[in-house]
Amino acid sequence: MSPLAVLRIAVRALARNKLRSFLTALGIIIGVAAVIAMVSIGEGAKARVAQTIESMGSNLLVVRGGSSSGGGVRGGFDSQPTLTWDDLDAIRDELPSVRFAAPLLGTGAEVIADGANWTTQVQGTTPAYFAIRNWDVALGTLFTESDVASAAKVVLLGRTVADELYGAGSDPLGQTVRVRNAPFTVVGVLQSKGQSGWGRDNDDAVFVPVSTYQSRIEGGLSKFVAGQLMIGAYSTEGTQAAETQIRALLRERHRLAPNAEDDFSIRNLAEMASAATESTQTMTALLAGIAFVSLVVGGIGIMNIMLVSVTERTREIGVRMAVGARPGDILAQFLVESLVLSVVGGIVGVALGIGTAQQLAERFGWSLLVRADIVVLAVGISGLVGVVFGLYPARRASRLDPIEALRFE
Repeated sequence: MSPLAVLRIAVRALARNKLRSFLTALGIIIGVAAVIAMVSIGEGAKARVAQTIESMGSNLLVVRGGSSSGGGVRGGFDSQPTLTWDDLDAIRDELPSVRFAAPLLGTGAEVIADGANWTTQVQGTTPAYFAIRNWDVALGTLFTESDVASAAKVVLLGRTVADELYGAGSDPLGQTVRVRNAPFTVVGVLQSKGQSGWGRDNDDAVFVPVSTYQSRIEGGLSKFVAGQLMIGAYSTEGTQAAETQIRALLRERHRLAPNAEDDFSIRNLAEMASAATESTQTMTALLAGIAFVSLVVGGIGIMNIMLVSVTERTREIGVRMAVGARPGDILAQFLVESLVLSVVGGIVGVALGIGTAQQLAERFGWSLLVRADIVVLAVGISGLVGVVFGLYPARRASRLDPIEALRFE
């Protein structure tokens, strides 16, 4: 028999009992739908983590000052200034694993423009900060090192601040805004970064040269950095080496004894990102594993129904053998029936899984990413399940004795 003839006979046999065929395929449908839905949501979560990491910056380390202690009460990090401007220069100039280093000073302040006002975070930094965070302008230009050297009164607006002061989609280049009664000229509007991993709006901020910040916004602490240091390593793999080198350098510069605690803290965002990604991957694998178990259950259902079908159609099998059907033809017929059930169930399951994932994503605000390779893999595995669990019933049908099959009641 030709493969096309075997397929036609198998489809006719399944169509004779549509409800039973549907119920048989239901296990596969549910299994594939679960796989697609869980993996799509898991991949969406991974993509969201990657997006959050990208918004933080490339290969980022954050160095903060020490904690104060007095009257039995210990303050948190940054409660005692311990980082100096010389420390920043040493980190930038002496460590081979550090590509960029920039200070970040900040305070809350009201920004006023054309009768509108908005309270936001005013931050002082250098151009290296925007290189570390992969942050470019949507309009205008970034301020330059010469602006920092001359304490120029220029400002970069986050997209949220620009929209609140001048209206959505506005072009405020060249306009004047006042911060702490000091006039600043808008030289650029930063690209939208969206929310940070902690729910803070990255775009709700304005940036000025660090020298201007110290002279016009807050005076600072002389030789100490009244903020934190943002460090960019050359590569993600190099962040650990950069952290080790920074810790050793700062301990040496601060003359800390070998057994003394650090008077600063270093946060390695690359490690945090890696941990978040690994936990998301583990959860996705767990959910996918549970979903694949339901595929196996669906396969057992196919085997059970196919065994019942062999018993019910024993006389039919005997007649086919009597008129010339070979055991291989009988094997192919029942195997193709099982394969059709599982593949059709897999295709329906894919559609159901994508629909379910979209509904869940919209309902709970989750990210969603449907991967074509996972869809193909799920359908392929459903077909494999049909072949594996349909093989035993098919072999049993092909080994029936024709005479005994014809006598079967």
